[in-house]
Amino acid sequence: MTTIKFSAIAGAVLLASACSQITSNNNTDTQTTQQQIQPPVAQKVPHVTQIHGYELVDNYHWLRDDSRSSEKVLTHLEQENRYADVKLAPIETLRETLFEEIKNKIAKDDRSVPYKRGDYYYFSEVKGDQEYRNFYRSKHADGSNATEIFNANKQAEGQSYYALGAISISPDGKLMAFAEDTLSRRIYTVSIKNLETGEIYTDKLEGAADSIEWGNDNRSLYYIKKDPVTLLGYQVYRHVLGEEQSQDELVYEEKDNTYYTYLEKSKEGSEIYIVHYSTEAKGVSVIDAKNPNAQPQRLLPRTKGHEYSLLKQGDFYFIYTNDNAVNFKLMKAHKNDMADKRKWKTIIAHNPNAKLEEVELFNQHLVYQSRVEGIGTLNVLDLKTKQHKALTFKDPAYMVSMTGNRTLDSQFVRVSYQSLTTPKTIYDIDLTTLEKTQRKQTKVLGDFNANDYASERLFIEARDGTKVPVTLVYKKATFKKDGTNPLLQYGYGSYGSTRDPYFRVSTLSLLDRGFVYAIAHIRGSQALGRPWYEDGKKLNKKNTFNDFIDVTKALTKSGYGDPKRLYARGGSAGGLLMGAVINQEPELYHGVHSAVPFVDVINTMLDESLPLTTNEYDEWGNPNDKVYFDYMRSYSPYDQVSAQNYPNMLVTTGLHDSQVQYFEPAKWVAKLREYKTDDNTLLLKTDMSAGHGGASGRFKRINDIALSYGFIIGLAEGKL
Repeated sequence: MTTIKFSAIAGAVLLASACSQITSNNNTDTQTTQQQIQPPVAQKVPHVTQIHGYELVDNYHWLRDDSRSSEKVLTHLEQENRYADVKLAPIETLRETLFEEIKNKIAKDDRSVPYKRGDYYYFSEVKGDQEYRNFYRSKHADGSNATEIFNANKQAEGQSYYALGAISISPDGKLMAFAEDTLSRRIYTVSIKNLETGEIYTDKLEGAADSIEWGNDNRSLYYIKKDPVTLLGYQVYRHVLGEEQSQDELVYEEKDNTYYTYLEKSKEGSEIYIVHYSTEAKGVSVIDAKNPNAQPQRLLPRTKGHEYSLLKQGDFYFIYTNDNAVNFKLMKAHKNDMADKRKWKTIIAHNPNAKLEEVELFNQHLVYQSRVEGIGTLNVLDLKTKQHKALTFKDPAYMVSMTGNRTLDSQFVRVSYQSLTTPKTIYDIDLTTLEKTQRKQTKVLGDFNANDYASERLFIEARDGTKVPVTLVYKKATFKKDGTNPLLQYGYGSYGSTRDPYFRVSTLSLLDRGFVYAIAHIRGSQALGRPWYEDGKKLNKKNTFNDFIDVTKALTKSGYGDPKRLYARGGSAGGLLMGAVINQEPELYHGVHSAVPFVDVINTMLDESLPLTTNEYDEWGNPNDKVYFDYMRSYSPYDQVSAQNYPNMLVTTGLHDSQVQYFEPAKWVAKLREYKTDDNTLLLKTDMSAGHGGASGRFKRINDIALSYGFIIGLAEGKL
């Protein structure tokens, strides 16, 4: 077999030939081809940036093509895809097995629990081999005699990608606005359907964000327009039914490009909120939903460092705020006293040891979620008696959230509960007695028995003495705390986003093969409150990486994982985590999957035309400031690639990714190929029709999981 080499473009045909040869040869020939085939070699074209006295040379800048049409770039990505297919050939059967295994555990027919809004109960349903959920409504609480209001499967026909965004029903229940994305760039087209006649109106609102709300006249529709370059939603328009989009009224424009913008409506329906938020500030402008000519008004000035949101009840506001409360508190004020904080009354006081995370308001009660020792806990407050009652759950670690609570006048709160061993369960909980009524538990088909698995909650000491919470799960029959089990550790650790231990049917495929699965709740999240986040961003970012590594080492030392079969997985900012970790400890992990990874920190944060730039200065810092530039440069995965051994790696991305552009992982892999000194596998897999969230459709997404887990299991079993 002749060794195959690649130029920047011409290797595609040769690589396709190699793929077909592998298919036709026996196992011995396949192994020979695996050893001989050479990866694509990207052309080096120096691109120089002068900053702070440094000369940054980016040899792979040419891989950026904002139009996604460059033949040279597309050819290179296709070469990488074909090379990956060749190298992944030994686990093709395993991937197929995983796909079927996961798919066969998912109930083909599934209906959500109906929730009440206005005069109807709304729910969604998917049947058979349908990829998407269809939407219905009924006059009955059990969903009987329902009418279909939206068929997503029909809308998705003929589309390589389809995502249904927001759905908004007019106050009179007669019209529905819906947002659709068919490119995976998170740029939506909003359409309007008459729910009585089935007619879809000619109104088309292009270039929109996934955020729409109706005015109470049932003719005014508020939406957000996106900047076509930065993809930031920054202009709020009011559309009048039947008019051309060009006639829409601009009611608000965000001038500060460090802010995101979205819309929401008060639960009692009298106000529409334009929400402004950046990493370190959040507030609202209020629109009177009853007035079709209303202009937005700010009840409080927008100030850096102050984050607040509103819940409305009659003439009063409940204010969720961090004003002199790093872990937030809940205040109450009459609408006429909003500007005078001295007149605010404390409803839930600040707790320095527990972050107040979520509040749901009802006429007689208030339900709030606090995070205590990393676990979200729910409490019910009787607004008349001022009595607080705690809701309790069975698992040592779990995820609980409030969902579907669309009316103030209710005696029940609906919650979603799950853990690493308990499938998603919907409860209606009596606000007076706290009695739980199970409305649904997600079915897991086959021989699944939750009692076959065990979950643990640990606190592991990092190198600076900080205790890091870790949640892990394993199958009782295959686990031995003697360092023989393969271990997969997941992490994120950015934007204050806490990755709760939720149930995933796909994880069973790992556990049933003897894996231990661990979630490291590292700094940069808010697992232990807002200070936990502050201690993992900007000039403290390296704590995130150190925590992740220290957790792995401690789990190994404690016998939870085989030192020779340790694996790591993370996506987006978690992909940055993967990149930083392998630069710092390149031989700790046997394999790593880095999905849609944000790895080119400095170049991205210097380019204000990219979506993840101006809004993120308070997350990462601004590299135009030398202090932040020097710190970023010391950990940025792309900049820190060096001549050393690296683990086996799978890097995945989507050509149309609007959050982390495809060229970041493409450049990163090209540079890793140039520098790495080992013979380990390095693969770049680009979905040419997907974006940041991967493939659309419930079964199509399983292919992504089968690829990731197939790669990791294949390494653990010696197939790769």
